[in-house]
This record gives sequence, structure tokens and C-alpha cells, in this order.
Amino acid sequence: MHSPETLTGVVGPFAGLDVPWLLQMRAKVRRDHPFLIWAPFDAPARRWSYGEFHDRVGALAAGFATRGVKPGEFVLIHLDNCIEAMLAWFACVELGAVAVTTNTRSAAAEVDYFADHCGAVAAITQPSYAALVAANCRNLRWMAITAHDAGTVPAQGHAVPKAERFEALFADSADRPRRATDPLAPCSVQYTSGTTSRPKAVLWTHANALWGAKVNAAHQDLHASDVHQTYLPLFHTNALAYSMLASLWVGGTCVIQPRFSASRFWNVAAEHRCTWTSTIPFCMKALLEHEIPKQHSFRLWGTAMCEPPPFAVFGIKIIGWWGMTETITHGIVGEVNQPNTPMAIGRAAPEYSIRVTDDDGRPTAVGDTGNLSIRGIPGLSLFKEYLHNEKATRESFDENGFFITGDRVTLLENGFIKFGDRAKDMLKVGGENVAASEIEQVIITVPGVREAAVVAKKHPMLDEVPVVFIIPQAGTERAPANLQDDVMTACKRALADFKVPREIRLVDELPRSTLEKVAKAELRKLLV
Repeated sequence: MHSPETLTGVVGPFAGLDVPWLLQMRAKVRRDHPFLIWAPFDAPARRWSYGEFHDRVGALAAGFATRGVKPGEFVLIHLDNCIEAMLAWFACVELGAVAVTTNTRSAAAEVDYFADHCGAVAAITQPSYAALVAANCRNLRWMAITAHDAGTVPAQGHAVPKAERFEALFADSADRPRRATDPLAPCSVQYTSGTTSRPKAVLWTHANALWGAKVNAAHQDLHASDVHQTYLPLFHTNALAYSMLASLWVGGTCVIQPRFSASRFWNVAAEHRCTWTSTIPFCMKALLEHEIPKQHSFRLWGTAMCEPPPFAVFGIKIIGWWGMTETITHGIVGEVNQPNTPMAIGRAAPEYSIRVTDDDGRPTAVGDTGNLSIRGIPGLSLFKEYLHNEKATRESFDENGFFITGDRVTLLENGFIKFGDRAKDMLKVGGENVAASEIEQVIITVPGVREAAVVAKKHPMLDEVPVVFIIPQAGTERAPANLQDDVMTACKRALADFKVPREIRLVDELPRSTLEKVAKAELRKLLV
């Protein structure tokens, strides 16, 4: 496994470049073209040209610098989709600070962990999360709060008197920080659920972000004339890299909505003549319940699988893809200009090496399901590392330098690949990755619980939801009457809402496999 800096004489695709270069270049050659269109639900849309956005980013970066933020320091961005989230992200990376985007559905204990783990020196948030951030990010030097909650003006401000107004952070863009260009410098962090109880911090370099911009644009056949409708959360790789950074790379336009809204989707698409969207099955299922316009501007959609038959009614070519925060872009992707195998993810992307093997490392035959691993270059086509976790970084690669994804896929004819199943303890809840062990760690601390096992139950809208099987300390017959309520209370206090179990079942024993491990496959059968 080699990272770019370990090989002498190799010139990388982004030598001498970084993210601020990309934005500055676009501001010069597409100055008046709309880059971001902020489309809140209850107010008119606001267009930000490349030139205007670049100027405001410079002013905010200068403001960060006057408040003492230094290159290499971490800034927490705990915001729903809004223009301020993008201004803050770009201002951090221009200054050389590291933008840490966190899931706004996170519980207090998770926010505490994020801030403490990365050592955040400042935070940007919104009124509805201000008290949560202030109470759980105790080592911040300062925090700033936007004037609105994803476009909605709060009825009563916020409860953090010492916080600054986001609008007051801006200085003079002529004073924007200057620093040496280093494509391998840290750029951003996203926390992703691992198979342990603590989320891992995926660190991207500037080269990673540029890789995501360029390769996503190529995979998606994006052009300067495209308008990308974006409603998935910008604190995740999908919206950040597949949509926003890819649009920036080609000089296109990205329409940002606060969140997905089936009732508003088509109106926004028509108003801005959107040609592209990255979506998930949850969103498409919801859109089936609304009238589909006969005229629209979409030419392509991207999602988890190619040409899913239930969504043929949209009349839009849908390409599949597979990727992770660690891969920045798609390691497997559908073909834009050729027919795809329906329900397949696509074919191996040419920028990576993809392996599918059995548990003994032997190649998987066509028609069989195996373990998916992927090889790229750390710091360029793969994430740089798990921040402050050398052990997790080391153990996530095999002896041949392949990143172990934990996903299983099925090989089809002609190089197509279909998603098989997920690593045993990972759930996919409405587009969010959830580690079963993280939920179990919370439940096992509740008095009266002897053992707990969380598995995924299929859900018509959310793909999967967590269900927990519990062996009570005193057995099912003598279990405290309020045990289930206590478990739910503990989960709601410690976990984001999508991680909270939808169902609790008390049992006297759990099915076992080798080494007394819980046979979760047997538990899943009980849910069918």
C-alpha cells in the first residue's frame, strides 16, 4: 500500500493544486455563472455566482483567521443544508483548517465525542442545535450561530448568549489568507459508523476532494450546462462530493434544498431546469406518490442500483453506483452511454482495482457472492487515514493493500456487480449507515439487561430499521415491567433518532454460532 508521498518522481494529477485553487479558477472563468442556488422551502431562491461565492468565502476565511483559527486546526460544522454550510466548509479549507462536518441528527453524547476526538477549536451551527453544541463541545474557543434553521427563521433565537452571529464573522475578502499549496494537506473530516461502538473520523486531503470532484464529474457525465438538484445532507460524501464538488469541477450549477421534500421536488426541478440528481430509494419511493410531470429537464439520476424496475415510470435513465466515505467517489458505477443490467450497481470503475473473494481469499465465480475490497492510493483515490486511529487505519487494509469494505457483492455476467448483503453488523437506515454494536453498547448498560443483539428489519421506506433482542437479567417472566421503556429512554438519550430501535423483543436465549457468538442470521429470520 503506497501513498502518493512515498513514491519518488511520481507526479500526481493534482500536483500544485488544492481546493481553493479550484474555486478561484472557476471564479475567474465562470464569474457570473450561478454556482450555488439556495432554495429554502418558505422563501424565494437565492443565486450565488462563482465570483460572488468566491468573494464571500475569502471574507469568511479572513474572519476565521482574525479569530485565531490556524492551519491544521479543526472546525466543527454542525448545520443542516444551507448556504452557510458551504461558505464555512470552503472558508476552512482556504485557510488550511480542517472542516469537520457532523450529522445533525446526532445525540448529545455523539456531538461530545466528535468535538473531543478531533479537538475542534470552533463550531458553526444553527439556532435549533446551538444549546446542544454549546453544552457538549466544551473546549471550543468560540462558536457562531446562523440566523435561521435551514431557511426557517426560529421563533425565539437561541439560548447561547456568548455565541457570535455567523453574519458577524466576515472580514474583508482582500485579507483572505495566503498559504503554500499542498494537495496532501488535510482538508476535511466526516465521521462514519464503523463496526465498533465509536464512529471513525475519515480524513480527506485536498487531493482527495479534487479527486472526488473530477472523477465524480466524469462518472456522472456532468458538464458546465448541468444543474444538479441536491437535497441529501451536505455533511455526507454523496451530496458534498457527488453533487457539489463535481458541479464545481465542471463549472455547473448546484441547487441546494434544506432536505428532501417529495411535495416540493418537481417544482424546484422545473424552476431551475435541473438536469441531474443523486438520490436514494427512499426518495424515489416517496416521489411515486406524487404526480410525475410530463415535461422536465432531467437527463440522468444516480442511485444505489441501475434501472430499478419500480422507478421506470419516471422515464429517466438511472445509473447505479457504490462508494463509501473512504473512497470519495464510486468504486463501482453504471454506464451512462450503454445499457446496464437492471438492479446491478454497475461495473468496476477504471480508477480502482476491485476484488471479490470468498472468506479464504479465493476469487468468486460469476453468480456467487463474495467479499468486496478495493485498492487505490491513500490520500488521493482513497481516504488518507482514520484520524487519531492508526490501528483502525492499518486493520482496514489487507496484506495486498486492498481496503476491506465489509460489503458483499454478487458477480453477474459481463462484469456487472450486484449488491449482495452488508457486513453483518451494519444497517442501512434511510441512507444512513448504523453500526449494530453502537446501539448494543448503549443497551447493555441499562439495569436489568443481560445481553442484547441488534439486527436489521426490512422497511418499505427506510430500507432497514434496527430491532433489538434482549435477554433480561432475571429472565423474561421476572423482567421489570418498565425494562423496555428504560431501554428506549437510554437509546433516545445517547443515539441519533435513526439509530433508535423500532422494536424490542425480550427472549430467554439467543441463537448461537461458533465461539458462542450470536447467530444474527437466525434472528433476522424471526423478523421475516
